Amino acid sequence: MIDFNNASFIKLNMVGNDAFSSQIMPILIDGETILSSYKGIRDGVVFTNKRIIAINVQGITGKKKDFTSMPYSKIQVYSVETSGVFDMDSELELWFSGVGKVKFEFTSNSNVSEICKSISNFVLK
Repeated sequence: MIDFNNASFIKLNMVGNDAFSSQIMPILIDGETILSSYKGIRDGVVFTNKRIIAINVQGITGKKKDFTSMPYSKIQVYSVETSGVFDMDSELELWFSGVGKVKFEFTSNSNVSEICKSISNFVLK
């Protein structure tokens, strides 16, 4: 779950784009495509060519879900911390206009540099 007060999120592993496609297809607009998908224990994050969609699976059965849409156009600043020798995880912090900071933590097999390049392409146009 995204908690905008403490700005942290569970560690995310890269998964195939089909992992969440059936869940988010109803909210995608014409021309919007999935670029990459990441999954925590039950929650996930999907990067599209228009926005970041955080999926928070709620309840015991997991049937209830919260979808948070964060458009690239609202990103003011972002910061990346790459993995090191002892800390194998990477972090991406994004500051959204009107919301504040959102922090995603990725496992070592995630290509955070590629995520940043994609974000830069959308934010810096």
